[in-house]
Amino acid sequence: MSKKEPRKLIANNKKAYHDYFIDETYEAGIALHGTEVKSMRLGKCSIKESFIRIENGEVYVYGMHVSPYEKGNIFNKDPLRIKKLLLHRAEINKLQGKIKEKGYTLVPLEVYFNEGKVKVEIGLARGKKLYDKRESIAKKDQMREAEKEFKARLLTK
Repeated sequence: MSKKEPRKLIANNKKAYHDYFIDETYEAGIALHGTEVKSMRLGKCSIKESFIRIENGEVYVYGMHVSPYEKGNIFNKDPLRIKKLLLHRAEINKLQGKIKEKGYTLVPLEVYFNEGKVKVEIGLARGKKLYDKRESIAKKDQMREAEKEFKARLLTK
């Protein structure tokens, strides 16, 4: 029996959780070249400024930066090249229908290794207004304060 290795996080997009309400998440494969995978194994990937579009029934991620592999020389690809995401046709159709609704968009949330393959977690998201962002910041601050008080009580006992 082989134990499943836990998923190894490469990059995450904290800004997406701040700027959007995430309604649904999907796991997608990503079409990469060899040196890009090697670079990702070293953790050299960023999805902070990236976004996802559906064009001609296929899903692509734009602005995902994969640093060139140091030992890859001529085999390295453009760090910001457009990368294709691999999803089932039914999922693509469902996402396309949702995006046509007002205010929905697709954003990459995480890039990770799952059983040796690079996966991207994408979120179906609605944009937050400024007052929503302030509200979520206030909730985080309240949670942080509550945790501090709880820890302080545990230490004094």
